[in-house]
Amino acid sequence: MLLWSLLKIMIFIAIVVGVVFGIDYLTGMDNLGLLIITGREFVITPFLAVVGALVLLLAVWILFKVVGLLVATLRFLNGDETAVSRYFDRRSERKGYEALGEGMMALAAGEGRLAIRKAERAGKYLGRPELTNLVVAQGAQMVGDDALATETFKAMVADDRTRFVGVRGLMQQKLDAGDTDTALKLAEKALALRPKNADVQTTLISLQSRNEDWAGARGTLAAALKAGNVPRDLHRRRDAVLALAHARDAMAEGQVVTATRDVAEANRLAPGLVPAAVMAARIDVEAGRKRHAVKVIRKAWDQAPHPDLAAAFALIEPDETPALRLRRFRPLLGKHPGHPEVRMLEAELHIANEDFPAARKALGDLAETAPTARSLTIMAAVERGEGSPDRVVRGWLARAVTAPRGNQWMCSSCGHVHEDWTPVCANCESFDTLEWAEARQSQASLVGPTQMLPLIVGALEDQSDADEAEVVAEDIPEAENITPAEPEDAEVTEDAETEAQVSRN
Repeated sequence: MLLWSLLKIMIFIAIVVGVVFGIDYLTGMDNLGLLIITGREFVITPFLAVVGALVLLLAVWILFKVVGLLVATLRFLNGDETAVSRYFDRRSERKGYEALGEGMMALAAGEGRLAIRKAERAGKYLGRPELTNLVVAQGAQMVGDDALATETFKAMVADDRTRFVGVRGLMQQKLDAGDTDTALKLAEKALALRPKNADVQTTLISLQSRNEDWAGARGTLAAALKAGNVPRDLHRRRDAVLALAHARDAMAEGQVVTATRDVAEANRLAPGLVPAAVMAARIDVEAGRKRHAVKVIRKAWDQAPHPDLAAAFALIEPDETPALRLRRFRPLLGKHPGHPEVRMLEAELHIANEDFPAARKALGDLAETAPTARSLTIMAAVERGEGSPDRVVRGWLARAVTAPRGNQWMCSSCGHVHEDWTPVCANCESFDTLEWAEARQSQASLVGPTQMLPLIVGALEDQSDADEAEVVAEDIPEAENITPAEPEDAEVTEDAETEAQVSRN
């Protein structure tokens, strides 16, 4: 670096020396001539000649620039593109992009009105509606100006560069307004413009499912898999759900062959999909293919126990004795030992076989550690079968009234509980969101059952009967406050097996 600085100093000194030497050389030369202007004589020396030549060149250059400026001004006034017009264009473009940037920042800050004003100003400067219309539409949606948003989206549809964005915006507006029929048509048009767009594919599948267009939804799902927008395992699951839904509709219309084919496909794609396994097993039983029905149920049970699977397994041999049924269920009971569903199922089978000590042993402490309406009802049936006082039985039943319902078909999107599995949530219309899970029980849901307790348990008798009830209740944990005394002439008419059947329902 130091050498380069030294070199620049030496070069500068050399240039100065050269200039001084040149001037000295020119001044030392003889005069080149004599110039007479209006009677005045001017001696032309070599130095003056050089200076004059430089001044002349500068004057010519300035003249050309002035002429060029005049010509450019005339062309600008005539509407032609010139350096002047380009200057003003660059100035407008700079202001336009500044306004557009401010509009986008306003959108991010949630200031919709400001975003609209900035975008409209940017549109005047830029003349690029494909950029500014999007900000205007989003700002209009933010402030709830649906008319302006719709008008802007329609203007975007007319432009090839923004047609997809405009169609998608109109589709979303129709969805928000609840006009699913129009939204479905717009989604199909948007997918035709962008066949690989993941968001449009998901929306179209949801809309087709709401309209029960199961075949169309399966086609859209296959396109999503091909585009790489859906994982293969999720595709298999949702394809199974759509096939099962189509099988249900076909069965309702009496198309048994179509239903059998589709439910078999659904069970192949997702063996753990409980409704598909249950439907496939029942069709097999009706067709006399009991061994295949057993295979289907066992394969689904291996993934997770479920009461619907147990009910379908029982229907394979509906006329067998309780002892034979218990023996036939042994392979299922051997899977997932300790699972609450397995423990309750085994207890119910023992109750049906009138082996109440074995039922109590199978249930274990489930009624205390994870009480549900079903487990508590099973415990009441066990007590009834072993001859316990009616107060004890009623105490368990009273606890069952306000106990959690246990696992149910619940929408993972909105939390709505369904009585039976459906491919689309009945509340929020989400597709494939139902799962077998325990719903949280709010305090409000307990008000009604609590008010019903006197009807189930009975009115209090005298003080001595109340004291006796408290002594009995001490043998039942957590039952002290909900086990009133037995009313006069009250009898429990259901036997133990009926109690177990009630708990399953």
